[in-house]
Amino acid sequence: MGSRKKQMADAIKESKKHIAFAKLNNCPTSPRKMRLVADLVRGERVEKALNILKFSSKEASGRLETLLLSAIANWQAKNEDASIEDAELFVKEIRVDGGSMLKRLRPAPQGRAHRIRKRSNHVTIVVGANNNTQA
Repeated sequence: MGSRKKQMADAIKESKKHIAFAKLNNCPTSPRKMRLVADLVRGERVEKALNILKFSSKEASGRLETLLLSAIANWQAKNEDASIEDAELFVKEIRVDGGSMLKRLRPAPQGRAHRIRKRSNHVTIVVGANNNTQA
């Protein structure tokens, strides 16, 4: 690797050090139901977001809670010397996209059939640290 390319790679790595992400693919919940829970924690601090997800009665909140814990662990792996409390982590971005659909047929009256679409989704959580606390 050339010296300029290495310098650019180090600069990009340093700029991305304050964020970490986690992905959940093919989660068997409809995207609409997952977005209802994702909207609750978008932009919140990590401690508050974990409390919201822990005490929410929706099924999707359990999956989002484990995904958020995974994103926090990924951030901690990138920044081994920093502590989570001092960094003031927050949910920078949370994106819910539609995944693959299982298509099934359900019998209907008079010999017809109705299509059942079992939806799934992909969730991406980006956790960031407040830059004003980082030196």
